[in-house]
Amino acid sequence: MPSEKIALITDSTCDLPGEILNKLNAWMLPLKIIYRDRIFNDRIDIQPEDVYGKMPTEVPTTSMPTPEEVRTLLEKLSSENFTHAISIHISSGLSGTYETIKTVARQFNKIKVEVIDSRALSLALGFLVQEAGKCIQSGLNFDSVITRINELQKKVKVFFVVKTLEYLKKGGRIGYVEGTLGQILDIKPIISINEEGKYFSWSKVRGRKKSINKLLEILKEKASGKMINIAVAHADAEEEARYLLEKIKGVNEFQIKNFMFTQLGPVMGVHCGPGLIGVAFYEE
Repeated sequence: MPSEKIALITDSTCDLPGEILNKLNAWMLPLKIIYRDRIFNDRIDIQPEDVYGKMPTEVPTTSMPTPEEVRTLLEKLSSENFTHAISIHISSGLSGTYETIKTVARQFNKIKVEVIDSRALSLALGFLVQEAGKCIQSGLNFDSVITRINELQKKVKVFFVVKTLEYLKKGGRIGYVEGTLGQILDIKPIISINEEGKYFSWSKVRGRKKSINKLLEILKEKASGKMINIAVAHADAEEEARYLLEKIKGVNEFQIKNFMFTQLGPVMGVHCGPGLIGVAFYEE
């Protein structure tokens, strides 16, 4: 069999810092942040603080990479002698990115492209991208990398809390999260992602502090006695997210192999609003 040269593609919602993407040799397709007077490329010419700083006065909309950008990237990879590409993206239940890339890839026959629906977002997607990068670099073949990522995708769990459901409602991303009554009573849903890749309420607690502590409880419940990789992400709520991270590190019931800490990128921030705190993890 002729040797494979495999490219790794993701999108800007993976929230992995540039230096990690570079180490993985990953190519990133940026989503778009759309203000009245300008369109920005997510994480390239706009940063999270630029978006949060204008909220709630100005809330932009978002859109996915264009088919032209996808085609241009595939052409570039082909010209660099890549024979295969693995493209891993934000949940199809939350964005049309996966479908767009799949459609373009289907029409592009110079490279064999596998497009994977992460059914996740942010660093949960980032976990899959990192694993794919490591597998490719260690010389695994195309089909084996795909099998490994599909297995891992089923293991990654995501839980998060938001300050208000307004942004999820506004962006039409609320999924199966029940909204209205809770805000009057300060009830905070703990939000997770279901098998369709859409949001739903995992449980509900009253008050902000309890909602953050509940994330820790869920982790203990799901990961006690296990070796885990974990990520904590936040949207303009660094202090509270660090408080959670320290609490997690202090738990003896599980061993943490690797952990990541990051601020959500602009597109994710637009959909969830300032104040989001989330954890993503999987068992080794």
